[in-house]
Amino acid sequence: MRTLPSPARTRESEPPGRLRRDLYAAGAAAALVTVAVLAGRHIEDTSRTLFVDWPPLLASWGPHLGPGTPAAVLVAIAVVAYGPVLAARLPWRALPPVAWGASTAWIFSLALIDGWDRGIARRLTTRYEYLQVIDRFHDIPAALRDFTQHILLDSPDNWPAHIAGHPPAATLTFVLLDRIGLRGGGWAGVWCITVGATACVAVLVTIRALADEALARRAAPFLVLAPAAVWMGTSADAYFAAVAAWAVALLALAVTRRSLGWAGASGLLFGLTCYLSYGLTLVALIAAAVLVLGRHGVRERPVLLMPLLAGTAVVPAVFTLAGFDWWEAYHLLVTRYAQGAGGIRPYGYWVWANLACTVLITGLATAAGLRRAGTVLVRRRTAPHAALRLAFLAFAALLALLVADLSGMSKAETERIWLPFALWLLPACAFLTRPRSWLTAQAVLALLLNHLLLTGW
Repeated sequence: MRTLPSPARTRESEPPGRLRRDLYAAGAAAALVTVAVLAGRHIEDTSRTLFVDWPPLLASWGPHLGPGTPAAVLVAIAVVAYGPVLAARLPWRALPPVAWGASTAWIFSLALIDGWDRGIARRLTTRYEYLQVIDRFHDIPAALRDFTQHILLDSPDNWPAHIAGHPPAATLTFVLLDRIGLRGGGWAGVWCITVGATACVAVLVTIRALADEALARRAAPFLVLAPAAVWMGTSADAYFAAVAAWAVALLALAVTRRSLGWAGASGLLFGLTCYLSYGLTLVALIAAAVLVLGRHGVRERPVLLMPLLAGTAVVPAVFTLAGFDWWEAYHLLVTRYAQGAGGIRPYGYWVWANLACTVLITGLATAAGLRRAGTVLVRRRTAPHAALRLAFLAFAALLALLVADLSGMSKAETERIWLPFALWLLPACAFLTRPRSWLTAQAVLALLLNHLLLTGW
């Protein structure tokens, strides 16, 4: 495959106008966030229909420092200074574990800015969260059979918001952690951070398989230093994002290596993904992009689709046989959503303010990177083959995110809910020159967000 020139050579030959257009894209993204903040503040002050304290984020103003501050600053400096060089020079087999370790350190250090108790241990123990209902799953089969009876707000012993808002595999994860002795919010938070940090590795594996290694290496520092890390520590959505990302990654390996085993494993994870979050059925759009990019492998070995489909059916079959009806639960959730804040929050604001939340979790660098990815797609006849494939994958993720937005089922809190889609936008930063400058902007945004705001969900 053709690869892009190195960042250094690109910078020397790049027309000045290209960087200027990057800055325009970043400026437009910053303007979107500014308008969302100002308009949201006005709506909340006058009608109080947004149900967030610091629109468009579910957060409150609270400048603070914490024990994670020095570590977060050091990690940011290290990744900015050495990330691009290490990503380019490390042997490939060393790069994924190094990226995972750096991502884990970044997420942990940001979470610890709020301290161990508030930043990690109590996150998943609030009245909305999964650990509140552990004792109601002492009989798991009975809880699954009865699950849909407690989704609506007016039902007896209705589930807390996050339990009602997700299929039961999400809650069962924490029930099983409790059963094996990893009890309490601390272990639950560590689980979400440690597993969630592997998502960046899954994205790297996918890019290398479908595009090329050079682009994966250039994307690596941006995947590590993502502002999304503020919400990946510690949110169950980080765990969901990792499962979805590995489903896509294993599918990419299946179609490029013609592997039946990887296809079956990918299917298993896709099935699990749909039983972790209803909205993650939209990951099918990213999976479809992988199948399009790997269509030659599928044509050469169409039998790959059999283990993929069989694997996808396993988790739904297990839950259905246990008595949980996914479709019934989803329809009840739509009603529950309308019964609560979702039925009051104005669609006319959130349909575009959600995109401002996306800017905050992906950073201004991603806005510039997507501009370049769009240019690659427009000029596809002359674009390098690998670049075209990466741009196609990034825009498939953007399409999934936009469908979720237009659905109206994601009004607010998308800074964490859309983590599984947003992570696939970050690789567009591989198209950028001057990576250290853009990485600095990413790090500064994340540090400001975590030090100025008290985030929650």
